[in-house]
Amino acid sequence: MKLAVVGATGLVGSEILEVLGEHNFPFDELLLVASERSAGKKIAYKGKEYTVIGLKQAVAEKPDVAIFSAGGGTSLEWAPQFSEAGTIVIDNSSAWRMDPSKKLVVPEINGKSLRIDDRIIANPNCSTIQMVLALAPLHEKYGIKRIVVSTYQSVTGTGKDAVDQMMAERSGETAKMVYPYKIDLNVLPHIDVFQENGYTKEEMKMINETKKIFEDDSIQVTATAVRIPVMGGHSEAVNVEFHKDFDLTELRALLSNTPGIIVEDDPANNIYPMPLNAHKKDEVFVGRLRRDETQANTLNMWIVADNLRKGAATNAVQIAEYLLEHSMV
Repeated sequence: MKLAVVGATGLVGSEILEVLGEHNFPFDELLLVASERSAGKKIAYKGKEYTVIGLKQAVAEKPDVAIFSAGGGTSLEWAPQFSEAGTIVIDNSSAWRMDPSKKLVVPEINGKSLRIDDRIIANPNCSTIQMVLALAPLHEKYGIKRIVVSTYQSVTGTGKDAVDQMMAERSGETAKMVYPYKIDLNVLPHIDVFQENGYTKEEMKMINETKKIFEDDSIQVTATAVRIPVMGGHSEAVNVEFHKDFDLTELRALLSNTPGIIVEDDPANNIYPMPLNAHKKDEVFVGRLRRDETQANTLNMWIVADNLRKGAATNAVQIAEYLLEHSMV
């Protein structure tokens, strides 16, 4: 088993390596890959020193699986080249997500859709993954009609330079401006670029990806994506209207029994999900479960997950694990 991690020097790449180790992912050879300017760098991993190689060399090595986290442009250019060399690519960027010929996969929801001839597999957007994982058992039981979601997203979702900007501002130092405004002690209702309809690309990702993952274009989704000055993970306030009515106790039990979900819902004792507690964890945390008293069959919920873990690295590794388990590699 020859495994490549493309974008190994970035935040998500580092997290992928950490998750691979925690999950004891079985590989015989590991290739750490990055841009040509990073080639030659040394990375210590599990007691061994690896030399980072460039993309061209990595393709020539013909890995069995390549987990990409190197941006959309890199994925568009290089994923097909890896695929043609016989590699299965699991891509974290937005490059292939809405391509009708590519699967958009959260293994717990639609891993069963994967086939041996799927050579480029798309990993959904981080904010989409945590939402659909929490909604999947509810959709199966009650049928989702409409979702209204507002996100509160960590600066880690933008990358290392954004974290550096926030920490520099917090220390009173001059920072390289990744965002158009100061992020510390501020909130930016602006993630990714604005589209002609007034929504940002991030908001449209959540709208379109949710429908694709659930294979249901009838679900109505509207989103507002917001960047906040925290680490640890993304939070989401989700209002979901179902076709069928629900019993709140039954619904809570349904979520509690869903793999990958942890229910933290005891407001009397101030227990609810927070990024502070989700940091470095693979699970999606759900709480503040309550009826929307203004509308029938409608639930309010609060969803939190570490965006670098289940929102990116963990989901990608789980796809690779699924491929191995079902002898697709």
